[in-house]
Amino acid sequence: MTSIKKSLEGLKSTTQASSKGFADSAVQAAQDAVQQVAESAKESTSAAADEALKQTQTAISTTAEKASDAIKDFGQKLGPK
Repeated sequence: MTSIKKSLEGLKSTTQASSKGFADSAVQAAQDAVQQVAESAKESTSAAADEALKQTQTAISTTAEKASDAIKDFGQKLGPK
């Protein structure tokens, strides 16, 4: 009877340790997944910001060129006749 009790206690201890190990692994996997999502979001946000900056700079450059051309045309129209 004592050996059965010891066996059951050993099984209980092994089961508890196994459950704790599984739970710890699951928590670690979840933390890793959250970290990966956060890093991916950060990279995506940075890439989007870079693209927005590039497009803004292009728009400003294009607008400045058009304004310069318009000023030149206006100046030529005002020039000596």
